[in-house]
Amino acid sequence: MMIKMAEHLYDPILKVARREVATLYKDLTIPQALDSIRSRGLGERIVYFYVVDENGILLGVIPTRRLLLAPLDKRLYEVMISQVISISSDATIFEAYEMFAHHRYLAFPVVDEHGKIVGMVDVSMFMNEAIEVEERDRAKEVFEAFGFRVYQVRGASPLRAFRFRFPWLAATIAGGTLCALLAGLYEATLAKTLVLAFFLTLVLGLGESVSMQTMTVTIQALHSSRPSFRWYIRALWREAGTALLLGGACGITVGLIAWLWRGEGWTAISIGGSIGLTIISACIFGLSIPTLLHTLKLDPKIAAGPVTLALADICTILIYLGLATWLL
Repeated sequence: MMIKMAEHLYDPILKVARREVATLYKDLTIPQALDSIRSRGLGERIVYFYVVDENGILLGVIPTRRLLLAPLDKRLYEVMISQVISISSDATIFEAYEMFAHHRYLAFPVVDEHGKIVGMVDVSMFMNEAIEVEERDRAKEVFEAFGFRVYQVRGASPLRAFRFRFPWLAATIAGGTLCALLAGLYEATLAKTLVLAFFLTLVLGLGESVSMQTMTVTIQALHSSRPSFRWYIRALWREAGTALLLGGACGITVGLIAWLWRGEGWTAISIGGSIGLTIISACIFGLSIPTLLHTLKLDPKIAAGPVTLALADICTILIYLGLATWLL
């Protein structure tokens, strides 16, 4: 049974649970239990046997190995594991995934509100589809980060593909043009120290990379969290710490390169310092833009990429050339 994760993640677990469960009555001896298994044809892909009372209430679990090695004179209730981790019948498929990830068991019984076993799910039901969904989602996220969905352009005519792709490229053109205009305002600074022009592409690339990294992490977090002001402050505090480390490491590295190459101390300080500030601002944009779009009920995966990159570039130009103008 295959689970369409993308469409049915919050469907009830009973929709996919197996109703044929390997149950054994608690008072059976080990030989009687083995005879019952043979007569009922149990055993195929069975990892755990579940011990129940006369009303079908789940009492314990016996792994297959434990059952085979148990003394023959024992009854099931004497050798079973009484602490059973089960899934509630009103749980969702997503909650079942979390159970598998947290406890690392190969199967879980599904019980109703009275503790009666009503089904079972095992890890084989999830593995293949989880891999397929992971690969499909990875491809989707790559395209969505650049402003469109895969299905919109798959097999589309050149004109239709142009209609979907060009608006977001136009956003990039607009952002780049604004950056060029801003750089023109600092023409005197660039003319004074040509080294700044040499490192401009590097600084822009670092800002864009960090903003996209933070944006990707934020979008993934928004899948499983409901953003609030408190959530945003915690995330901002965490990202700020990361940004300080990244900014410091990158700023010092590039600043040293500039100093060793050209021997201009203040220029190296300006370049290194602006990289640190740029990375901090890029992290803030990468966190804030997807969160804001999600709060406004917009799809952050589609709109966040172009908007975040444009704002990161503009802020980078202002910080890079503004700091150089002040210091030099």
